[in-house]
Amino acid sequence: MHLNKMLATVLVALGTMVSAQAAEDLKIGMILPMTGPFAAYGQQIEDGARLYLAKHGDTVAGRKVKLIVRDDTGIAPEISKRHAQELLVNEHVDILAGFGLTPSAFSVAPLSAQTKKPMVVLNAATSAVTTKSPYIVRTSFTLPQTTAPLATWAARNGIRKVYTVVADYGPGHDSEAQFKKSFTAAGGQIVGEVRTPVKNPDFAPFLQRVKDSKPDAVFLFVPSGEQSVAFVKGYAERALAKAGIKLIATGDLTDEFIIDAMGDASLGMITSFHYAESHKSPENKDYVEAYAKAHPGKRASFMSVAGYDGMHVIFEALKKTGGDAGGDKFIAAASSLKWMSPRGPVRIDPATRDIVQTIYIRRVEKVNGKLQNVEFDQVADFKDPGKE
Repeated sequence: MHLNKMLATVLVALGTMVSAQAAEDLKIGMILPMTGPFAAYGQQIEDGARLYLAKHGDTVAGRKVKLIVRDDTGIAPEISKRHAQELLVNEHVDILAGFGLTPSAFSVAPLSAQTKKPMVVLNAATSAVTTKSPYIVRTSFTLPQTTAPLATWAARNGIRKVYTVVADYGPGHDSEAQFKKSFTAAGGQIVGEVRTPVKNPDFAPFLQRVKDSKPDAVFLFVPSGEQSVAFVKGYAERALAKAGIKLIATGDLTDEFIIDAMGDASLGMITSFHYAESHKSPENKDYVEAYAKAHPGKRASFMSVAGYDGMHVIFEALKKTGGDAGGDKFIAAASSLKWMSPRGPVRIDPATRDIVQTIYIRRVEKVNGKLQNVEFDQVADFKDPGKE
């Protein structure tokens, strides 16, 4: 009788401990550029993540979700790594997330691998990112993934000679290599190439080189924001379009967050990307309306959608694991996910832990007085070719 009472007491105590453990906050440490030249990246990603929580609630599998945001200021891998260490050691976060730029993701990946902590990449687009830790899953895109369809489209639509201009870091190298590979395979010719500094580039001499080479088009990849606006304005000022040189680019160039700053100089530009505010679907209509209501004056963009979808992956994976955020269980659950995103149908490739999605060819047009990326062609269910 006495033994039974003792066992009953122990079982109650254990049950209380398990309940308490299950009720512990789920801490997500988000490392993002919140200040500096890439601050818009971090702000939009955080906006998307918090919009998901506002629409779907802040509790999953019995655990209240807590976002802890740290500012890595942009291309500063040492700061990203220091924040990750602090989040893991002092804050005891369950999941690492964010990573607006590739150097940030590269610097933190070894910590994810060592601690077996899930790491959800919400932007950094170099193909190799997911290879740096078995606990990484990415919900954004890769540069080869958004570049290859554009290169093939260009070669099939009368563009025979191209000059490439890319930023001199991982994503730029990826986009350059993939464009050259896909474009030449389709019969095109690269007549020149240049890599521009990542920080504070002066595009004037590069634009002059392009004009002097007289290609059919210039292919561009630079980080979305100040640089893309500066390049487009320089392209217009130097009358490259009048010289018969088209501007084609990955969709970063005409991101909704900055397209209005480009003005009419962006009209007619052809880009390829995985998301546009103008994408026609019930899911995107709901998303755009909710985003506009939560952030008056701001436009929904690919960055915010990546944050939104990143939270979807976290929630759905934790539902499958019963709230267990352990690296192996979380990644196994996340790797089989499929869902309808505001961008269209998406899934995680179990072999690479990267997103598979539709890539759209778009043209900048004015729709009801607003500059929009209007989709007119697509490649469905497209994997990252950088890993083939």
